[in-house]
Formats: sequence, structure tokens, C-alpha cells
Amino acid sequence: YGAFIELSPGVEGLIHVSEMSWTKRVKHPAKVVDIGDDINAIVLDIDQDSKRISLGMKQVEPNPWSLLEQKYPVGAVIRGQVRNITDFGIFVGIEDGIDGLVHVSDISWTQKIKDPKEVFNKGDEVEAIVLKIDQQNEKFSLGIKQLEASPWESFEREHRVGTKVKGKVTSIVDFGVFVELEPGIEGLVFNNDLSADGEASRDGFKVDDEVEALVVSIDAAEQKIALSIRAIEDREAREIIERNAAQARSQTATLGDRMPRELLEQIRNQEED
Repeated sequence: YGAFIELSPGVEGLIHVSEMSWTKRVKHPAKVVDIGDDINAIVLDIDQDSKRISLGMKQVEPNPWSLLEQKYPVGAVIRGQVRNITDFGIFVGIEDGIDGLVHVSDISWTQKIKDPKEVFNKGDEVEAIVLKIDQQNEKFSLGIKQLEASPWESFEREHRVGTKVKGKVTSIVDFGVFVELEPGIEGLVFNNDLSADGEASRDGFKVDDEVEALVVSIDAAEQKIALSIRAIEDREAREIIERNAAQARSQTATLGDRMPRELLEQIRNQEED
């Protein structure tokens, strides 16, 4: 659990294994020091009652984590090698003993990556952007997908609520139908938005069916798009009614304009006769 250091004859201090390095996880002090080594240390605590002196080796040098925010501000682009791969992401080497984590959710905007090992290998060189540095908890967060503009935000800019879109059915679930609008971008049509028949109409859809729908809502941050096929039917019906109503108004206005002139002409003819 540490190394005892002779400070003066009969007086020793302990450097706990956790106080030997800022960045390395020292499993055994023999990996860092040998008996007889002369070292520099800082006195951390003196307990006179227990006659214990706590020392620290790593405190002789500045904490590299305190310098990271200056060297790698949020938004900076870094390049490093993949040092480790886990189920939840990849660790990229930043400096000696300091790795940054690219969480699986920050690898791609559109790909649903279940296992990062299918995409990366140890030793791969990758480029990433700095998302956050937590000095207190010694966590360095990176993102790969953030190097490119979010296609969800692009979709949101180009498709306002009420826009008609086309896509293919990718899956049918208990609560609705998922439709792929662009590669990797899906929208959800809930059961009550499929048609006037509600849930029963879900059985009328198959995977790869091409459908048209209206955009009901877009949340680019949450990567969610709500669609409605029923609204298409309703809107088309409204458009037909509005068109017919406009045509009827136009015909009525034309007839109304003509009748007074015809009556006036009849009156003039009668007067002339």
C-alpha cells in the first residue's frame, strides 16, 4: 500500500500508493521506487498522537489535470491512438497516463453502434473534439461525431413542422411505425397518427413500404421526429373543401356582379320601348 521513507534516524514517513503519481494507477510501489532510492516528497500530514507522517510524491509536480483545460479547451480538436475499447466507448491517449473517453453515443450521429469493437481496434489513430474536462473526477470527454454538423439539425432547418415528407417503413412496434426519412434519420408515426382507424391500421403497414407523412414535431437535440400520416389525409380533405369553397365564392361573386348589369339593361330597354 505504499513506501516508507526515512526522514531522519528513527523517523519515517509513508507515501501511500495513491500519492505516487497523478496519472498512473500504481498497483505496487515497487513499480515506482526501490529500497535505497533518494526521493523528493511533500509533507501532507503529521499525526503526533499516532506518530505518523504522510508524504506525497506526486505533489512535488503540478497536477497535469489542472493544466489540461488550458492546453485542450472545449472545442479543440485532438488526435490520438485508441488505447482501450469497452462496451460503452473508446479511450484515446491524450498524454502519458491521461486518456480521453469517446462515449458510444458520441461516435456517430446516425449509426446505432452497439459494440465499439466493431468499428475500432487498439492502436487506431482517431481525431476527436474536446467536449468536457472534469478535473476533480479526472474525466476527459471527447466526441467524434461532433467533428461534423448534426444531420438532425440540418433536417430541422430544412423541414419545418407541417412539411410533407416521404420515407420507407423500417420497423413496426406496438406503439407505432418507424419511417426512415434520410440515411440514419427516422421519424415515428404513433398509432393514433396512422389513420382514422387508429391502432388497427398498424397492421396495414409492412417494412419497406413507402409512405408520405407530415412533420408534427422535431427535437434535434433528442434526435426525435414525430410524424403523422393521418394529418396528410386530413389536410388533403381540408384543401379540397377549401378549394371548392373558394370556387363557389368566386362563382357566386361573378353571378352577383353580372345580375345587376343584366337587370339594368332590361330596365333601360323597357324605358326605351
